[in-house]
Amino acid sequence: MDTRGEPGCRVWIDGAARGNPGEAAFGIFVRHATERDEFGGYLGHATNNVAEYTALIAALAYAEHRGIDHLTVFSDSQLLVRQVNGEYRVKAPNLRPLFFKVLELRRSLRDFSIKHVRREDNRDADRIANEAIDERRPLPGWLSAELPTIIQ
Repeated sequence: MDTRGEPGCRVWIDGAARGNPGEAAFGIFVRHATERDEFGGYLGHATNNVAEYTALIAALAYAEHRGIDHLTVFSDSQLLVRQVNGEYRVKAPNLRPLFFKVLELRRSLRDFSIKHVRREDNRDADRIANEAIDERRPLPGWLSAELPTIIQ
């Protein structure tokens, strides 16, 4: 399906870490027009915040990969949402490269927003992230080049 120029792509993201830090992964659930997609990736040993940022980077890279230029992201990470929306500063040195990657990727979109949702409204992305840990699911090939070296 060609998604170029079509508004309304909605993406739910989640990062998971078993232990913090611990085994980590991210999950993405996408709704675009009549299409639904989902993917996740195992990150190895990382913090929950790194997994959350990686999920957002993956969502932005997905939009770029698919030619989507209108993206609404939903996350249950209040910290992530508030940092990306400029309400909180990014103080943690390990999150700064991820934050700057988010800023770089979102510039390619005509319309971008990120909104906080309750955990119960983010079940699909949570399920995908946990499955990615269980299965040690490899990252999609098109995503590896987008991730800062802090994750790889």
